[in-house]
Amino acid sequence: MTQTLTPTEAWQRMKRGNNRFVAGEPNHPHQDVARRHDLAGSQRPYAVLFGCSDSRLAAEIIFDLGLGDLFVVRNAGQVTGESIMGTIEYAVDLLEVPLIVVLGHDECGAVAAAVDSLGPDAPLLAPAIWRQVSPIVPAARRARQEKIDAGEDGAHIDAWRVGQLHLRDTITAILHSSEMISDAVASGRLGIVGANYKLAEGTAVPDVMLGIADEPAPATTERTTT
Repeated sequence: MTQTLTPTEAWQRMKRGNNRFVAGEPNHPHQDVARRHDLAGSQRPYAVLFGCSDSRLAAEIIFDLGLGDLFVVRNAGQVTGESIMGTIEYAVDLLEVPLIVVLGHDECGAVAAAVDSLGPDAPLLAPAIWRQVSPIVPAARRARQEKIDAGEDGAHIDAWRVGQLHLRDTITAILHSSEMISDAVASGRLGIVGANYKLAEGTAVPDVMLGIADEPAPATTERTTT
């Protein structure tokens, strides 16, 4: 099985799938018996998606994709760590995916916990939960400082803004943690898209785009060459 998509073509394919999902007109591609058999011996996904484990973010459904299309990595709040980086690097290096998508979302419980931790009556979290949430806290502090600098009440932090800042921090952490990934982006072989998913609308809204061409790629047949 071969895959020759560029980073831009891979993202455009995901965008088209998300558009179908939003419109309520999914194709449900690559979900049949033939596809299952084709993949039994090998895989060649065209993107690695690192997202939150929230049950409302089922990646293949949101982007109207199927078996073998996405290499999915998820944890609460899409927080980087050793095992996460090892898994993403595996997809980039050994599976040769041309695209990393980092997907955050609104109404994120991990983001809410990070925001709540700044309050004077912050609830006591279990140690493992705190370790998962704590990397989001710097984004919450910056969002609070932005409101204070604007002369607003810093006690009322915009969770969407925290999620946006954390999404950007996550991409920065990926690039700083992996010379292989940063080199692949610099060479043009790999693109990175950071997007925020809107639960009610179903849209994945890009916020960060690295190595993705400005002009949309032409629509192509949704088919993988084998």
